[in-house]
Amino acid sequence: MAEPPGRSEHPVAADDPGAAGPLQPGERSRLRLEVFLVLALSLGASAVYSVVSLVAALTRGPLSEATATLNASRSDRPYLDLTYQLLANATALVPVVLALALLGWGRGGTAGSAARAMGLDLRRPGGDALRGLGLAALIGVPGLGLYLAGRALGVTADVVPAALDTSWWTVPVLLLAAVKNAVLEEVVVVGWLLARLRDLRWGAGAALAASALLRGSYHLYQGVGPFVGNVVMGLVLGLVYRRTGRVMPLVVAHFLIDAVAFVGYAAARPLL
Repeated sequence: MAEPPGRSEHPVAADDPGAAGPLQPGERSRLRLEVFLVLALSLGASAVYSVVSLVAALTRGPLSEATATLNASRSDRPYLDLTYQLLANATALVPVVLALALLGWGRGGTAGSAARAMGLDLRRPGGDALRGLGLAALIGVPGLGLYLAGRALGVTADVVPAALDTSWWTVPVLLLAAVKNAVLEEVVVVGWLLARLRDLRWGAGAALAASALLRGSYHLYQGVGPFVGNVVMGLVLGLVYRRTGRVMPLVVAHFLIDAVAFVGYAAARPLL
């Protein structure tokens, strides 16, 4: 896709935020408000709730005795539960559309052009899939190790990846949840946030650290191990994005990690 003169195809390709020149009057305030609103409607709010949940768990007793349940049933009536699950996954993606639209409009384009600029497309399916698979292996195994170490040290809650009642739609819904997590987190926390922090003239290192810490913060309800693991994951994925300018490999990696955890646990649950 052809880009306007002076604009890179990839929003975070340049390391020097000053290369774009000074911000126009009122632009800094507008960008700060955009960052606040998008995060307040999505993962920023999740981070606040996560901190409160962690405090609640710590004041209740040892963190090792706490349980963090993901993908829980919302009703004892199967088709009503399915409806709730689909609605929850669909509405969680609205901030992604909002972030892409604001990013695109701010640069004289559309949500679609913003998605293509950050590599959220299917132009390179083979390369994206291979990179995603490699990243999933690189991140997933050490992440599991950090979780087990945290459990052994008593600083990580017992994480239950899937607690849905068994039904014909259980696996499809868990895979949909993995897609939702991958798209929401990688687009908002990496593609959009790094672009907007660069627009605000943040340095590359500071922006990457902020993105990684945000990722870790909304996992704090799970304890110290998942927080550390997700901060490291955020640093790795952020560096890969800065190198490639494509968010799709990150989405693939995140999807694979969550899909294995969710579906694998659901399959093994009757044996536990």
